[in-house]
Amino acid sequence: MLKKFLRIWLPAILIGGLIFFFSSQPYSKQSLIPILANLDGKEGLKAAFSSISFHYSGKEISIAALGINHFIEFFIRKMAHFSFFFLLGFFTLRALSLTLKSARGSVILSVLFIWIFAGLDEWHQSYTGGRTPLIEDSMLDILGGMLAIIIGTILYHVKR
Repeated sequence: MLKKFLRIWLPAILIGGLIFFFSSQPYSKQSLIPILANLDGKEGLKAAFSSISFHYSGKEISIAALGINHFIEFFIRKMAHFSFFFLLGFFTLRALSLTLKSARGSVILSVLFIWIFAGLDEWHQSYTGGRTPLIEDSMLDILGGMLAIIIGTILYHVKR
């Protein structure tokens, strides 16, 4: 029974644990700037993306405002938010579908779980040095999880 539980739930638990672990680290431990500083050929990137400018959480996101390294890091970090919650949403839906045997219940609980976990993740970051909880990051997390739940639901119905 433990083996079956782990087979079903371990992927979701591991992804949730990784999210919690990364949220517990201060920005200084996660900064990609030292790695990005060593990249060659950034002039081409600057030229290609210099026209991109938008606001995120009240801050301008552009090469002019951030510099190329922080600009690239911004997109990598936001993609990590989206990707980890995509995986969490997918594996949570999978685990609940195998546990509950109810497609509708699995989807509803997965959606609720993603919303709650995303909010708690940002709240948790408020207690981590050098980290700032952002509603925009929660929304990005939720978007990633919701997309996975939608794709997982479509795949479930196609498989049936």
